[in-house]
Amino acid sequence: MHSLSPKANLKEINAYKKHINWGEVPALYRMLSSSIGDLDGILTHGFDSAYKQILNPKVWNLAFLGATKAIDGSVQVERKPQISLRHEFNDMGYELHCYPVVDGESITQSMIKKPNCPFDVWYPERMQMLFRVNSLVAFGVYCFQNGDEADIALLKYAHYKVEALISTLGESFQIVMVKGYSIAEFYQEIAKKNGNILTQES
Repeated sequence: MHSLSPKANLKEINAYKKHINWGEVPALYRMLSSSIGDLDGILTHGFDSAYKQILNPKVWNLAFLGATKAIDGSVQVERKPQISLRHEFNDMGYELHCYPVVDGESITQSMIKKPNCPFDVWYPERMQMLFRVNSLVAFGVYCFQNGDEADIALLKYAHYKVEALISTLGESFQIVMVKGYSIAEFYQEIAKKNGNILTQES
């Protein structure tokens, strides 16, 4: 194993990290890798998640969306429910937040049985944060300063995984807007700010 394929999966990236570090894997890398592993199975894990929950038509306002049921039990809607998304970075890591769009505006408060809301009920405290990638901010800074090929690959994998999950949402929802930096853009900002610091010091 001399280098990583650009299309390496998480298992291959982790194996390469162990290989180039003689079996030693830093705790920060392990935390991020474990969190990304949860994303890999977000739709197949037994436990519930906000991401999995909002994809279930049972929580949608089916009357508002003009829904009909097919013979096989699947739900067809005349118009997709509208949502907006926001990339959030904080001390915990990275989070993808979701907001129902009502009359063209992203809603941040609870909505219960509102006729023009795309969801039957919407509880921000339970449904707004779709998922979290732990330690991503700290790892991004570390990656810029000391990252090896496996670290960069892990960060890229996180970015592609999040973008894939957003694409999956786009199959069921009309995503009106996506705000905030993507993981790739966030890393570019780290590089830009650190580059400016280096320039000022030299």
